[in-house]
Amino acid sequence: MIVDERTITYINSLEQGDSEILSVIAKEAAASFVPIIRKETASFLRTLVVMKQPKRILEVGTATGYSALFMSEGMPEGCTITTIEKYEKRIPIARENFKRAGKESVITLLEGDAADILKTLDAPYDFIFMDAAKGQYIHFLPEVLRLLPVGGVLVSDNVLQDGDIIESRFAVARRDRTIHARMREYLYTIKHMDCLQTAVVPIGDGVTVSVKIKE
Repeated sequence: MIVDERTITYINSLEQGDSEILSVIAKEAAASFVPIIRKETASFLRTLVVMKQPKRILEVGTATGYSALFMSEGMPEGCTITTIEKYEKRIPIARENFKRAGKESVITLLEGDAADILKTLDAPYDFIFMDAAKGQYIHFLPEVLRLLPVGGVLVSDNVLQDGDIIESRFAVARRDRTIHARMREYLYTIKHMDCLQTAVVPIGDGVTVSVKIKE
């Protein structure tokens, strides 16, 4: 927990609530123990989409499609979303959710490993949301930066690992040490790249917002 529970509860109480279809999808995900973007993070993400008014959005990590649909409700007319998912059991669920929401024409789901798919995509995507395997962010970064134009926005979720990121690697469970080390490397890298201006925001499970300022 990064921010205390009472504060989060209050922040979430201010929300107007999800659309009907998003509420249903969120309940279904919870019943199936599929993690989706946290409410306060989702609100922050959609606000960034509204601010940026992107033409093309790329999402790395679809899950059941909740976050793609959430972004789609804030994106401008004519904008499209490309989202990548490799977990086979979630792909048909996401496709059905896009259909139920009537968004099949603006959301394209690509099946497979993002490490392979990113190399096949053509730039630019002026808004990119990273919400896949946390230990892979650092490996996805070169292709993500290739796809991101100057002025483009990169948002990365779950970067503070419920606060564990500040701990010594020896204080982290052995099974989590590789992810811990890679996320620390990712955070240091995007904070020190000349081509990016990055802020680390302690909301939800930690979010970074990066703007590409030069090639």
